[in-house]
Amino acid sequence: MQFSRFPGITLALAASIALIGCGQKEEPKPQAAAPAAPAAPAPKPEMTVKVGHVAPMTGPQAHLGKDNENGAKLAVEELNAQGLEIGGAKVKFELLAEDDQADPKQGTIVAQKLVDAKVNGVIGHLNSGTTIPASKLYADAGIPQISPSATNPKYTQQGFATAFRVMANDIQQGKVLGEFAAKQGMKTVAIIDDRTAYGQGLADEFRKSAEAAGLKVVANEYTNDKATDFKAILTKIKSTKADLVFYGGMDAQGGPLAKQMKELGLKAKFLGGDGVCTPEFMKLGGPATEGHYCSMPGVPLEKMAKGPEFKDKFTKKFNAEIQLYAPNVYDAVMVMADAMKRANSVEPAKYLPEVGKTSYEGVTARIEFDEKGDLKGGAISIYQYQGGQLAYVETLGGAGVAEAVKEAATATGDAAKAVAGAATEAAKDAVKDAAGAVKDAAEATKAAVEKK
Repeated sequence: MQFSRFPGITLALAASIALIGCGQKEEPKPQAAAPAAPAAPAPKPEMTVKVGHVAPMTGPQAHLGKDNENGAKLAVEELNAQGLEIGGAKVKFELLAEDDQADPKQGTIVAQKLVDAKVNGVIGHLNSGTTIPASKLYADAGIPQISPSATNPKYTQQGFATAFRVMANDIQQGKVLGEFAAKQGMKTVAIIDDRTAYGQGLADEFRKSAEAAGLKVVANEYTNDKATDFKAILTKIKSTKADLVFYGGMDAQGGPLAKQMKELGLKAKFLGGDGVCTPEFMKLGGPATEGHYCSMPGVPLEKMAKGPEFKDKFTKKFNAEIQLYAPNVYDAVMVMADAMKRANSVEPAKYLPEVGKTSYEGVTARIEFDEKGDLKGGAISIYQYQGGQLAYVETLGGAGVAEAVKEAATATGDAAKAVAGAATEAAKDAVKDAAGAVKDAAEATKAAVEKK
């Protein structure tokens, strides 16, 4: 055969040579793949934080409700501009605003609506009468609630861990107002309230303080938060020749009441709380408001470290002057966001404990809460209506008032003081007896040692 001359060549090798001879080329070896480029970092997740806000947006108090809502809007806008990250996610705050019409029944309806929407927290409500019944719904759902303006003590006395407020309560305010009336030389006072939780609560606390300061209450009259005609009750009060008329209620009724006082020839001074310490009161009352007095929790905005800056931002954004509670609402939103940041979570159950530990330098004050959720050391400022403006008179209360509130929660009147005094004396005697017993025991031990 032809291949017998190449005995070392196998058939396979021969086949390979034949293929090469036919012109088939060897395939090139595959090149190694280039190393992959590093993957781009995954974008951080985004999360919406739903903050509920409730105030009367319709009815006689709509101007106050709008003021509150604007305060919340300003805070939310600033928080979103910060680009906050909480729990590893970018957060966007969204305001869910509701109108409770200053009506307790409507207050619970919108509260349930916010609970069903699974809001992360609630700022509000404006009125004590809506805040108190709504607070149980929030507590049952475990949703933190910070009220910027509900001052009735019952709100935080219910024992709900979810309830907080960023302004002084009616115990604090009523005490200061009663003492201020006495300091002005008033001897007799007629009291009117609108039967709401706020109006009645403030009037009751004022009465206690006024009587303790030596004033005589010569009339107790009542109206409601929808009334406009007060001449019948003012005619009755005129016959008492009271030095002072105290009103517990809001500006929508307070302004016309002051106006009708002048029309009927009452010589008494008018005094009210924060509900009538507004530009709207002067607008409704006109010249009849001149020289009268009102109070506001906290210190004047212009005396706050951040007050002038806040006022400038607010008026530029909304082209409106601050009515009443907008700075408190702004602070309430910021306090809630601060607690979320410290807890590194927006979940209500996780950040709620941090709300109670708050120490936040707000526009209105350094905000810290006591064990009930009340603002610590709430000061009260007195103003006088002068020439269509609120003229600052003085600031009262503060730490002293906070101590009075603590005492009021644990004791009632002179009887409680007497009991406390007796207990103190008994404690002193017990300490003396214990000290004597220790001394006797020491002497006995010494004698026993010496005997040994």
